[in-house]
Parts: sequence; C-alpha cells; structure tokens
Amino acid sequence: MTAAATRETAKLATNRGKVWPTTILMIGALYCLVPVLWVFTAMSKSPSELFTTFSFIPGSGLMENLADLFSYGGGQYGLWAANSLLYAGFGGVLSTFVSTMAGYGLAKYEFKGRTVIFYSILAGVLIPGITLAIPQYLLLSQVGLAGGTLSVLLPLIISPFGIYLSRVYASAAVPQETIEAARLDGAGEWKIFLRIGLPMMLPGMVTVFMLQFVGIWNNFLLPFIMLSDQNSYPLTVGLYTLLSKGSGTPALYSVAITGAAISIIPLIALMLFLQRFWRLDLLSGGVKG
Repeated sequence: MTAAATRETAKLATNRGKVWPTTILMIGALYCLVPVLWVFTAMSKSPSELFTTFSFIPGSGLMENLADLFSYGGGQYGLWAANSLLYAGFGGVLSTFVSTMAGYGLAKYEFKGRTVIFYSILAGVLIPGITLAIPQYLLLSQVGLAGGTLSVLLPLIISPFGIYLSRVYASAAVPQETIEAARLDGAGEWKIFLRIGLPMMLPGMVTVFMLQFVGIWNNFLLPFIMLSDQNSYPLTVGLYTLLSKGSGTPALYSVAITGAAISIIPLIALMLFLQRFWRLDLLSGGVKG
C-alpha cells in the first residue's frame, strides 16, 4: 500500500470516528433547543390556538399576548423582571467578588486548616439547594429578615462552586513569583490583590458571574420559600403564580408562556456579550496548561 493510500485510509478512519461524537452532540443540542423553540412558537398563539394547532406552527396572537402580559396586574410582569435583574445582577456581582476573594486566599496563602476549609466548601457543592432552603428561612426569620429582598440576596452571596472555580483559576493564573515581587516592593496584601490578582483573575470572574447570574435568574425554590409579597417576586415565582391561576382562567396560559419566552432573552443577550471573555479564559488556560 502506498503512502498516499495509507494517509487516505487514516483520514477516512478519523472522519468515521468523528461521526458518533457529532451525532451525540446534535441530539443533545436538539434536546435543549426544542423546548425553547416551542416556547417562542407558543408565545405567538392566541389562547384558542394554543391547544388546537400543531405545536411548532406560529399563531396569530403575538401582539395580543404581549399586550396582555405587560398590562397584567397593572404592569406586574415588569416589576417581576426588575426584581429578577436586582437579584441576579446585584447578587451575581457580590457572589463573584466574595468567591474571587475566597478563592484567591485559599490558593495563595498558607494557613492552618486551609485544606479542611477547602474540602468543606467543596462538599457544599454536593448539597442540594432544597436541603438548605428551609434552614436558611428559619435562620433569617429569627433575625427578622425573612420576606424581604435581603432574604433572597444573602443566601446567594456564598457560592461553594464559585469559590472552587476561583481557587482553581487563581492557582493557575496568578504566579506566586509576581506576588512575592510585589511584597518585596512594599505593596500590602490588599493592594496586591486589587492591582495584581484581580486583573489576572478577570476571565475566571466573568465565568463565575455568568454561572451565578443564570443560576439566580432561574432560581425558583429560594424566593418561593422566602417571599410572600407578589411585588417582591422574581420572574420564576411570578410566572408560577400565573400558571397556577391558569386552571381557572385558561387565557393566562398564553400570558405565562409569553412571559417565559421573554425571560429567556436577557440570558441569551448576556451569554453573547460575555462570550469573548470566555474565549480569553480558554486561551489563557491553554497557554498556562
């Protein structure tokens, strides 16, 4: 067999080896995207079309649904969206900064009990949120914070997974030699963190922020347990109340579906905006690896 034939055979074998991974990825993509496509199609249907027409055929009630959504409860959907933006935006920023500081400290400082603390935080990743929600509610009730905005924000500030990611990224992205050189120049620890550690960890911080923002934006259980005032609800809990009322008022199903579709748009926009930072993060990891 000639060298050209050998290379051609190897190329065909490589292409065949790529078929199954590509097929599995395509199936996974369809599994994730089909429900989104259904939501965006269903939002265009009037209440009479929603259950009588084929699922993926657009309807004629888009403008009516949008008008009903934004007029419901005197503009309650806009209030829920503002609450979600507050919880996810402010909570995501606070959680990212706390995670960055904790991860940097665990990665760059030697102190007694560091390993125990790190593995305790890592164990927190394995604890489901439903296990902590009730104890958090009882604790916040004892200090008079349950039912308010802080009852949702405070439990979200500490993210075990965010701290873990920050610790891993700080270990790889912030050279210990650079920190030692800054100390020899007389810089304090806080200044070193702000001027050296923080800029080097920025790509990793963007990843943590994105994960936190999406997680808080989609969070249902914690605000459902903590909040009793509808004006404090985020979109997840607000749309749940609409679906609950849909059994008595079927027209609200179309309103709830329209609200769910619109709630996806900010996440898509944020992901597209932060994508360039993710690419930088991957390139940085590849260079350091």
